[in-house]
Amino acid sequence: MTTAQGYGMPDKLVPLTTDGKFRLEEELEGLRSQRKAIAERIHDAQELGTSQSDAEYDDAKLEQGMVEGRILEIEDILRRATVIDSAAAHRSARVVLGSGVRVEQNGETQHYEIVGAPEADAKQGRISNESPLGRALLGRGVGEEFDVNVPRGVIKVKVIKID
Repeated sequence: MTTAQGYGMPDKLVPLTTDGKFRLEEELEGLRSQRKAIAERIHDAQELGTSQSDAEYDDAKLEQGMVEGRILEIEDILRRATVIDSAAAHRSARVVLGSGVRVEQNGETQHYEIVGAPEADAKQGRISNESPLGRALLGRGVGEEFDVNVPRGVIKVKVIKID
């Protein structure tokens, strides 16, 4: 058995927020609706039989492969999804999956939401529970200070607020 696109062990539960699960379901529906249009492009390119249609055929087949791969990936994530109890996370005195956490990091204040890997988006402040910082934050309380080894070195972190 193989692992799913970097999301851990086969059949390992994948934590998702309610919003994240909804976004994946929407993406899946959109990709499924693209299938027909791609199939029509492939069919039309095959019927033309010109060198220009060969390039169109190759492009459509490549797109079809990417769409089908992403569909399989999302279906697998949703099959193994467990929805994070965000309400409980926001009431927790410790950082848990689904928590928002304000930290002081190397003298700067940052806010993160701890989410499962499929939802991680550093630019949006959503970090994976599997990332070095996400792992280090889990279980911490307000006022705790600690060092975290990250790819660019060691950073000092202090938990200021959990929300």
